[in-house]
Amino acid sequence: MKRILIIEDEQSIAELERDYLEISGYKVDIASDGNQGLELGLNGEYDLIILDLMLPGVNGFDLCKQIREKRDLPILMVTAKADDVDIIRGLGLGADDYITKPFKPLELVARVKAHMARYERLIGSKDTNDLIVIRGLTIDHDSRRVFLNDQEIMLTIKEFDLLYFLAKNPNRVFSKDHLFERLWGIDALGDTQTVTVHVRKLREKIEMDTENAQYIETVWGAGYRFRV
Repeated sequence: MKRILIIEDEQSIAELERDYLEISGYKVDIASDGNQGLELGLNGEYDLIILDLMLPGVNGFDLCKQIREKRDLPILMVTAKADDVDIIRGLGLGADDYITKPFKPLELVARVKAHMARYERLIGSKDTNDLIVIRGLTIDHDSRRVFLNDQEIMLTIKEFDLLYFLAKNPNRVFSKDHLFERLWGIDALGDTQTVTVHVRKLREKIEMDTENAQYIETVWGAGYRFRV
């Protein structure tokens, strides 16, 4: 049975989320503050985390950052306000998706199912010796690890997916809409801003000069391409 951790300080919301997820066949634990959420998120065996941003103790942004540094699993961010700055910050710290309050419980369940299914496909569809090596950058699909000049680069799930997809299709230009639909799914909550944030974070990690990218190139008015 898949296990989900809900980190939410509003008891009524947490219990509503738990009830709908348990009806859908998931095992659910609830952490009511940031400190408890961090402990469970780092040490518990979970398949997905639903993370509220406004928490007592450790806030949701710090939680997301610390969990993402140690764990490779989907993180669904919940925010009470659709503030672009908060959303960009949360996605930049490693959240895979976001949903704003108030939301329909069935929409949350659908989003959880979509992220779990997508993650299972990604870790289950391994091609033998699927290794991409370009100008000091090594992308190992089997182990989902990335190395730059023999130094490992730590990427989030979606950062790796985006980098691998672009590198697997070199010199082709992909629009933000195409990348969002391909990697997040047509039903994902969000917009192409999500792609922009992930490209920026990738460049910070793999480019020597983010203003003159040698790997992920912006084609103005069209999208992005991986240069070889």
